[in-house]
Amino acid sequence: MAAEPRRVRDVLVDLERYPRWWREVRAVARLSDDDALVVCRSALPYDLELHLHAVHRHDDLLETGIDGDLVGHARYRISPHGAGTRLHFEQDVDVSGRLLGLASRLARPVLVWNHDRMMRSCLSGLRSAV
Repeated sequence: MAAEPRRVRDVLVDLERYPRWWREVRAVARLSDDDALVVCRSALPYDLELHLHAVHRHDDLLETGIDGDLVGHARYRISPHGAGTRLHFEQDVDVSGRLLGLASRLARPVLVWNHDRMMRSCLSGLRSAV
C-alpha cells in the first residue's frame, strides 16, 4: 500500500468512518472508546450484526474481539514496506447463530466467495481512504 504505516493505522482505528470507504460496512454505532456495534452486508442478502471490542491499538497491531453473528477476533498487522505499508489481515471466527451456522455448513463455498468479495472491497476502499 502506498501510504505510510501511521496513516493506514489511523484510518483503520477510526471505525465510525468505515462506511465512507468500505461499502459493505452499512452502519457503525459507537458504544464506548473500545466498543461498537457494526452491521455488515456483502453480496448475499444477509446482515451480519457484530459487537466489536478493541483489544490492541498499537502502531503495528490492531486487534478486535468479535461477538454477535460471528465470534472470535480479527487482527491487522501493519509494517513499513519500502515507501509504503505492508498490511496483513488475520481473522479467526466461528458462526454463533443457528441459521448462519447451518448455512456455513451447507453453502460454505458461497460464504467464502461472499467474504472474499467483502475483503477485496475493504482493500480497495482503504487504498482510496489513505
